[in-house]
Amino acid sequence: MAAFEPVLLYEGKAKKVWSTASPDEVVMEFKDDATAFNGQKRGQIVGKGAVNARVSAELFRHLETAGIPTHFLRQLDERRLLVRRLTMIPLEVIARNIVAGSLAQRTGLAEGTILDRPVVEIYYKNDALGDPLFNDDHVLLMKAATAETLAALKDRARQINDVLRAFFLERDLLLVDFKLEFGLFDGRLLLGDEITPDTCRLWDRTTHEKLDKDRFRRDLGGVEDAYREVLRRVTAS
Repeated sequence: MAAFEPVLLYEGKAKKVWSTASPDEVVMEFKDDATAFNGQKRGQIVGKGAVNARVSAELFRHLETAGIPTHFLRQLDERRLLVRRLTMIPLEVIARNIVAGSLAQRTGLAEGTILDRPVVEIYYKNDALGDPLFNDDHVLLMKAATAETLAALKDRARQINDVLRAFFLERDLLLVDFKLEFGLFDGRLLLGDEITPDTCRLWDRTTHEKLDKDRFRRDLGGVEDAYREVLRRVTAS
């Protein structure tokens, strides 16, 4: 019998996805490549792939312990995670706790303004359209999700936000905002993709120093050190 040869199923801006011998499982390989502004800015963050794989693994484990179902199965090596193969929902769910980024631009509120309650936003995953912000009617118009699934996405995002805000706060980090992606596995809604400094805005609790991809976006320098600091805090006992 011939040995199984993995097939590259997908390559995105930050990850590759490989087939496995099981049709229900895939391998996510994290890259050092970095992009911003819908791919207009490109570069590399040395060691990012290893940091993001480990951070994702730790956070997925924590969420599973808190009762949030995810696609994570186990970490294979420093850059690869074994995960369940999901049918992805073509939506990005953003949970925001502090004003930053596009929310500041759209509202005129000062960056750093603490929100009275988290804001949950839905974006349509479509590179050609620039991943536009959608309201519920747009989601239903495009048949990107049913009303029931959309409500479940928002509810799950709020649950995850509560868990992760507390987790990061214990490590002197503020969870400013973050992106989530979800998919279906045997009819169950599972959290997929990754949770990393690529997909979260994380600030030091005291100094508000940015410890995430904004250091790359804004040419602030010290990107690798910031990512490693997040890893250090996330894995601290």
